[in-house]
Parts: sequence; C-alpha cells; structure tokens
Amino acid sequence: MRSDGRRPDQLRALEIIPHYQKHAEGSALIKLGDTWVLCAASVEKSVPPFLVGKNQGWLTAEYAMLPRATHTRSKRDPGGRGKEIQRLIGRSLRAAVDLKALGERTINVDCDVLCADGGTRVASITGAWVALALAIDRLVRDGALADNRALRPPVAAVSVGIVDGTCVLDLPYVEDSRAEVDMNVVGDEDGKLIEVQGTAEHGTFDRRQLDAMLDLALAGIRGLAVAQRAVVARATATASS
Repeated sequence: MRSDGRRPDQLRALEIIPHYQKHAEGSALIKLGDTWVLCAASVEKSVPPFLVGKNQGWLTAEYAMLPRATHTRSKRDPGGRGKEIQRLIGRSLRAAVDLKALGERTINVDCDVLCADGGTRVASITGAWVALALAIDRLVRDGALADNRALRPPVAAVSVGIVDGTCVLDLPYVEDSRAEVDMNVVGDEDGKLIEVQGTAEHGTFDRRQLDAMLDLALAGIRGLAVAQRAVVARATATASS
C-alpha cells in the first residue's frame, strides 16, 4: 500500500465534469486526486498562415498554473516549463484529431491548473481530449461539420515511476518529489504510444524496469480512456436530447 492507500497499479480518484464553462465550444474540469485542471476547447474559422488554402485545420494548446494552485504563490507567466508542457499537450492532441476532416479551422485548447498535486501535464491531456470531443460534437450539432470523423479515439496520459524500488502508477507530489524514476506517458486506447518522457532522478534504471513502467502506464491509459468515452457519451446524449 502507498501513503494514500492505493495499490501500485491503481489510479487516483478520477472525476471529469463536462461543459464546465458556459461559453467554450467544449470544456471539462478534470479532478485526478488533488490535481484539478480546467480544460477548454475554442474553435476559430481560420488557420495559421502556413496552412491557408490547404483545406486542413490546426490544433494548438496553452497551459498555465494559477498563482495559488500550489502551497506558495507563483507568477502567472508560464515560463519555460509551462511552454514545454503546452507544446506536449498540443502534440498529443493533434494525434487525436483528423486535421483534414476538420477543415480550415483552428481549435485552441486551454489548460489551467486550479490545484496541483503532481501530474498536471498528464491530467491536462486527459481532460483536454474530453473538451476536444465536445467541441467537435458542437460543430456537428451546429451543422458546421457533416459528422464527427474529425475526432479520433481517446488519447490520455498518465505518470508512472519507481518509488522505493517499486513501479507505481499516477504519482502525487509526495511520490513524484522523491521518485527514483519519473515518467510521463501519452497513448491511445489501443495501447499505441504517442510520447514518452522519462528521467532517472537518482541513479539509473534498466530495460526490465522500463518495460514494467510502460505496461503499467498503458493499462492506466486504457482505464482513463474508458472514463473519457463514458463522460463524452453522457454529455453528447444530453446535448442532443
């Protein structure tokens, strides 16, 4: 058992609240333990200059941590870490959308951390896919898109690491801050990898441990994808009724 009573292969308590913001085409508040992130997807009928005339869309992301998301106040400037995270979110979600089917539109995804307890980037990706799915559903319901084929299967992300010699899933800050290995894994519901970020914080790790962490992460991602699909199914059914 870990300090919070979970098994090594167990995710933190998860809740995803769809349509959390009134005006965004798609939005969701994700609560992963004590990490809370507000994700919003906004649609613009334009694309960056390098895509004009190519009949395809674009997706980009921004990430920020609110000043009191942590124990001490931080500046609103995302800094280098925040910019690196928002690029990760953008790369991950572009794997979740068919840009050709989107047409000449840009989806801007905003991820704002309300409360941080480890895993803010992975929670942002998981919650943002729900916001993205709801935004595309809104385009279909409004007649802007003929169908939702622009949306690909769920993309989610999770942290995994080695703490006290044991592979563990979904690290809160108390574990993340002392982990021997810390890794963030992005993948889809079919078990395909999109991005892996891993670092040995103390010492080294071997191939056997790497494979064990990836297996643990992909199992966690499959569980997250089930939750994502359930939330979107309920939200879109309600919107259509």
